[in-house]
Amino acid sequence: MNPQIIIQSLLILAVAAVGWMMLRTPGGARNQAARRLVTLAFVLFAVAAIVTPSLMTRVANMVGVGRGTDLLLYALVVAFLAQVLSAFRRNAARERQITRLARRIALDQAPQPPGTTSISPGVDPGAAPRSPTHDT
Repeated sequence: MNPQIIIQSLLILAVAAVGWMMLRTPGGARNQAARRLVTLAFVLFAVAAIVTPSLMTRVANMVGVGRGTDLLLYALVVAFLAQVLSAFRRNAARERQITRLARRIALDQAPQPPGTTSISPGVDPGAAPRSPTHDT
């Protein structure tokens, strides 16, 4: 068996996993636990690379990579893709939240149809009306 197939398979699986996670809906506690475990594994990997650089070369040779620095580069590419995924999901969640807030503000500031008397939640009916241009 060609040793390069090992690293190629691992890299393809890692990229496919990141791509799959990009398509699925965000998780809760389980997703956060998995992210922490992956972060811990990456930290241990980095510490091992710093403490014993020759170990990186041996591991790289076992999986079909010529040098330990190349293996580290591949790991950093996968970590970068994971970071892009995380930022993408965080940004999408933030955009959904901003959309909900903008809709709520638009509904709260919409004029009441003639002949209706509704009181917005949290508004004191005896308080003086507020000017829409002077928010505090």
